[in-house]
Amino acid sequence: MTNPPYEYSPIIDRPALHWPQGKRIAVYVGLNIEHFLPGHPSTSIWPGTAELTPDPLNHGWRDYGNRVGIWRITDILDRHGLRASVLLNSTVPEHYPQIIEAGNARDWAWLAHGSTNSILHTGLDLAEERRVLTGIVDTITTATGQRPRGWMGPGLTETANTPALLAELGLSYVLDWTNDDQPYPLTVPGMLSVPYTVELNDLMVFAKHTGPEFTRMVQDTYEVLHAESEHSGRVLPLALHPFVIGQPFRAKYLDEALAFLAAQPDVWLTTSDEIAEHYRASMPG
Repeated sequence: MTNPPYEYSPIIDRPALHWPQGKRIAVYVGLNIEHFLPGHPSTSIWPGTAELTPDPLNHGWRDYGNRVGIWRITDILDRHGLRASVLLNSTVPEHYPQIIEAGNARDWAWLAHGSTNSILHTGLDLAEERRVLTGIVDTITTATGQRPRGWMGPGLTETANTPALLAELGLSYVLDWTNDDQPYPLTVPGMLSVPYTVELNDLMVFAKHTGPEFTRMVQDTYEVLHAESEHSGRVLPLALHPFVIGQPFRAKYLDEALAFLAAQPDVWLTTSDEIAEHYRASMPG
């Protein structure tokens, strides 16, 4: 790959994007539900033990999300009427079937997110990647009863062939290219990029900021996007990990942030699936 799979398109030069019912800002929660392999260095809170086997400190920190944090977040989403857009490792259903059951009861959108976040989606030749992606998509389809429409790689990773292979499998958008406030078409026929965020992302935010600062960031983002969306809609994604924002002293600020967004009359509380579907149906080309 010499160029990324999209063309330069300044937001000021595009046709106006209109969300349903005159809403101006589409808000979705990208909820990362992941399985980590014991003995594999992965997302860590303390690098000093990350190479050890076993590594109770880091593995336990991550595992809190699927044991406790996800249920706290589920209650908060329910309270504010949000359906999650779940970035799902395909190994999750085997290990945490109760999470799949809870998500299906709430009509969550299931996106493919690799097999495990202990392994990045890179270094695969074409045939191997086709086999790997087929297995991921088929496993999620069987476990959830819903074929994924979207993809985000573990650690936002792709190969040069990923979008085209996903299109072969019937997927229609990716979240990996976090470079816009609107969806846009990739150069791969039939594929879109839908906004995701590494900024309003709890892994990044809480490395340096407090809960009240997170709430203020969400409010500030809304206010700027609100001003900019008078003539063309915007997307406000929130990227969440249950082992981070699912901690009690952080979860209360997620509750505050979602209460603020849900109270705004021009906000469309939706999923990444619905954002992609509406964009495809309403925009020229």
